[in-house]
Amino acid sequence: MAPDSQHGVSPIHHHPEYYLNDGNITFHVEGTLFRVHRHFFERESQFFVKEFADTPQDGTSDSRAFRLDKVTSADFAKMLWVWYNPSYRRESKPKEHWLTILELSTAWKFPEMKKLAVAELQKLDIEPIEKITMYDKYDIDKSLLLPAYKLLCKRASRMSDEEGEQLKMPTVLGILEARERAPRSAAEAGCRSPTSADADDEELDKILTDVFNLSSRATNQQGAPSQVKSGPVPIIKPPKSGVNGATNGNGPSVSGSSTQNNLNNQEDADKIQAREGKDD
Repeated sequence: MAPDSQHGVSPIHHHPEYYLNDGNITFHVEGTLFRVHRHFFERESQFFVKEFADTPQDGTSDSRAFRLDKVTSADFAKMLWVWYNPSYRRESKPKEHWLTILELSTAWKFPEMKKLAVAELQKLDIEPIEKITMYDKYDIDKSLLLPAYKLLCKRASRMSDEEGEQLKMPTVLGILEARERAPRSAAEAGCRSPTSADADDEELDKILTDVFNLSSRATNQQGAPSQVKSGPVPIIKPPKSGVNGATNGNGPSVSGSSTQNNLNNQEDADKIQAREGKDD
């Protein structure tokens, strides 16, 4: 659509990559039209499933495009790239690219896309404070932060006031507690005048896992705490009566069978003694 300079109307144009001829839904983002495939949005996102159901006519044409607010056209294009990447091999992208995808997939409830963004961010070298803040903001499994916690514990300096203000208070207190416990662990191992940096890596892992309760945060994909896998629940059946009233099984059934045998033996002994008395 050409700009209307007389009335001050902003121009609307098609996105150069993501206005597809065979697309079946149109989005309007910051004066840019995207025509893509509805299937991707309905396949995973309950947010869009509801939005499409509430406004069934939106997105059916350029004039009835589905409007997306609070997102830039550049960021929306980054999200679409996940589905329409022309390369069979996923090319390397900077941190900002995956942060955008993480933010949009969280806001619009694309759980599989969010997992992809987290997996790619895990491959990058991100400063501990920034990573912890990021993972807290988007509610990402804290067990993935163990390396970042360790770096904060092993470095010579404590957290600065500015760093502490970026983190949540439980995180600050947890790091302080771990830094206090680590030297004690190193001292027990024979280190003289230890610092938190002297703690054994494996021991520091245990301390941080305890402090931040990471064993229960090493969750399944739905966020439910993981538990030690147990065997099948035993089925307790009522005991079956055996010979002479003895029960089959263990435990009390063995004791009952032994008592019955003792009574039978006592009766036999009494009969023998009675016969001997008659013979005399």
